[in-house]
Amino acid sequence: MNIQVLKREWFSNVRADILAGTVVALALIPEAIAFSIIAGVDPKIGLYASFIIAMTTAIFGGRPGLISAATGAMALLMIQLVKDHGLEYLLAATLLTGVLQILFGVLKLGRQMKYVPRAVMVGFVNALAILIFMAQLPQLTNVPVTVYVITALSLAIIYILPRFTKAVPSSLVAIVVMTVAAIALKLKVPTVGDMGELPSALPFFALPKVPLNLETLEIIFPYALTLAIVGLLESLLTASLLDELTDTPSDKNQEAKGQGIANIITGFFGGMAGCAMIGQSVINIQSGGRGRLSTFVAGVFLLFFILVLGTWVKQMPMAVLVAVMIMVSIGTFSWASIKNISRTPRSETAVMITTVLITVLTHNLALGVIAGIVMSTVFFSRKIAKLVFVDKTLSADGSHRTYNVAGQIFFVSVHDFLEAFDFQEVVDRVTLDLRHAHLWDQGAVVAIDRVVIKFRRNGAEVDLIGLNEASATLIDRLAIHNSPDAVKEMSGH
Repeated sequence: MNIQVLKREWFSNVRADILAGTVVALALIPEAIAFSIIAGVDPKIGLYASFIIAMTTAIFGGRPGLISAATGAMALLMIQLVKDHGLEYLLAATLLTGVLQILFGVLKLGRQMKYVPRAVMVGFVNALAILIFMAQLPQLTNVPVTVYVITALSLAIIYILPRFTKAVPSSLVAIVVMTVAAIALKLKVPTVGDMGELPSALPFFALPKVPLNLETLEIIFPYALTLAIVGLLESLLTASLLDELTDTPSDKNQEAKGQGIANIITGFFGGMAGCAMIGQSVINIQSGGRGRLSTFVAGVFLLFFILVLGTWVKQMPMAVLVAVMIMVSIGTFSWASIKNISRTPRSETAVMITTVLITVLTHNLALGVIAGIVMSTVFFSRKIAKLVFVDKTLSADGSHRTYNVAGQIFFVSVHDFLEAFDFQEVVDRVTLDLRHAHLWDQGAVVAIDRVVIKFRRNGAEVDLIGLNEASATLIDRLAIHNSPDAVKEMSGH
């Protein structure tokens, strides 16, 4: 890393990065505790993971300003492993998760993110906004009226203060003001301390206490592979979102490696596997954070808050953090996708809505995104399949028919392709001009075989011309129409 890059990514936005990192650190505490409880482990496991992963990805990640820590999506995948085998196997799985993610980065799988359609990205963002909002509802159910008052006042500070000054993030001001007010007025409201016990000591290096044998690998590998894939999917989608929000690029393959390194380190220090947190990343960006320093500060201050200011942090009202997350939810949702829904192609709207529904119903971002990608692929294939054109020309003497084919011939388009031919026509010679067509798969080759064999069976001589190199190679490898037993072979082709 040269000096110019170092200055740009670390020290070009120092004041704003430190303030934004502080806001993120405070918001991370209750979430890390909650995700630990979901996974079935002690709260300190999630807290240790959060500050280690944040500091590590700040150094080794590929997206400045991205916040990574313990997450709900990853915690959900750990429940059964912890229940069946215990914490030590979780730590071993975390190490293997990191190794797999580094491998994915080395293989440059991060560049495959360019294949995620825009409609899926919008659905992902909207689903996440809904999930973030839904996650706050338990904190607003069966609680004293004071909780609603604190939440409302916090939201008022968050949205009104920026109209007068943006010197300090309004969310940080809301957290400080409401915490001081709650302590001074001795308000009886749920606090961060009610979520779980904060650790009082630093984590220490230790190897997971599991047998180093094939049986252990068979237990942890399925979990590690799932964690690695889901973690990278969330991290790379979040990186893409921040690319758009900040209009700056990121290195997706380096991010994959950075996530892997972070999970290996946290596994050695007693933490659970984590990944990018889109909600916290958006908080960071909206609070002014842009550089790696903001992520590093979030990790350092998280450690500082739980070890040094733990007594004060425990008294922080959950209501003010709920307000911050509601602000994030509102800011994350793509309201333009609703405003422009009548102008957006129906297929893209269907993909977006499907991604949202599956994600919200399953609480699984990866599942929703995969479903959206599959659905987009189907719609795209159908569109491309319709772009197959076959023009016919007949020689002056009526003995030679030429079919000029243009478009992409593959398994979806072969039906329309075959319907364009008149196999009952009596001609001496048929020419298939494929110079403007491309054959993509075995289905395309089978379609060509059927055309050639049917015409030859009716007594016509058939020529294929204009094949490009890739299509010709596919024909040479798979076609059977020049075989002596072509008609017989066609039945099993």
